[in-house]
Amino acid sequence: MPPTILLTRPEAAARRFAAGLGPGGPPVVIAPLLRIVGVAHDAARLAQARGLVLTSAHAVPWAGPGRGRPAICVGPATACAARAAGFDVTEGPGDAAGMMPMLEGLGPGWLHPHGAHVARELPVPGMVVYDQQAQAPTPQALKLLAGAGPVILPLFSPRTARLAAAMARDARAPLWVAPISAAAAAAFDAPSARQALAPTPDGAGIRAALARLLAPEQSC
Repeated sequence: MPPTILLTRPEAAARRFAAGLGPGGPPVVIAPLLRIVGVAHDAARLAQARGLVLTSAHAVPWAGPGRGRPAICVGPATACAARAAGFDVTEGPGDAAGMMPMLEGLGPGWLHPHGAHVARELPVPGMVVYDQQAQAPTPQALKLLAGAGPVILPLFSPRTARLAAAMARDARAPLWVAPISAAAAAAFDAPSARQALAPTPDGAGIRAALARLLAPEQSC
């Protein structure tokens, strides 16, 4: 049976990723395991910040007006969202570890708006502006995992990987896993039939990993 891609990241991000896959690929099922919800925060302090460090596009809607202020963004998706919001963007390599040298000597007045679950602390004052609330698996996702066809699971973060592993631990379907990083791969502790690590920690890397997973299918 042909494989299906199961996207478990928050819905808006999942839809953007699905749109970037292009035509002709496997069917895609969107079944978010996380929901992005704004939380109370000091919006005035954020709006008055000299500059922002953005490690997720999810923070941009709560980042305050851009007005040409500088924003150091972890990678291309976050940079794109920040530019659209009016920030003067410096784009990082795709992960927090790689952007660390960009944060040296920033001085006072910079802030890091982020979610309630942070993968890595940065040397910049932080502010929680949203929460990533876990959601139960959808009936469509559970039906897919109970089937016979392979299910491809892109894993965009360690937390998503843990939630996806809990959902898929008793799956009947063969699992083909595409983690965005070694940390995400380690967090997925359910059995997998195939695994391809993203060569870069971003959407393009995940797409490359999906191509590797699908190559044997395409050559048959």
